[in-house]
Amino acid sequence: MVFQAAWFAAVLGAANQIPLWGTAAVGAALAWHLAVSARPVEEAKLLGLVCLIGFAIETGNVLLGQVSYTSGQPVANLAPYWMVALWGLLAIALNVTMRWMKGRFWLASVLGAVAGPASFVSGVKLGGAQFIAMTPALATMACTWAVLMPALVWLSMRFDGVAVPEVAHA
Repeated sequence: MVFQAAWFAAVLGAANQIPLWGTAAVGAALAWHLAVSARPVEEAKLLGLVCLIGFAIETGNVLLGQVSYTSGQPVANLAPYWMVALWGLLAIALNVTMRWMKGRFWLASVLGAVAGPASFVSGVKLGGAQFIAMTPALATMACTWAVLMPALVWLSMRFDGVAVPEVAHA
């Protein structure tokens, strides 16, 4: 529920030229998640890595001329900050609502190829971004997410701050 509310706040904030509001909502969700995590340092590592990956992917989409954004880009041709914040939401979902994908890399690939572009289409329909060329953009996104989602699942296995570590018993 928190994930969806923050996602809508970010996209609708960007669509209405007030991207800071939505980004603040995402920031609050991320802070709350880290505060209640069993190992917040591990979760913060995952969060940072996923945001860096997201920044690179979204900047690539802009530089390839596939998408443009309505607001939140202090530097032209770079990913908007609210979009990078959405990658933070994805990071916290990996060890919570998407936890069931751990070790299921083929399934993560298929779901990534479908859900990644579908999420972007939803954001476009709400006005947070525009496709420059929809079909090539969606094809690129599907291929990217097919590779990226299993990698993110692997990272979430490496940096799992939600699961309480097992204690070895003598």
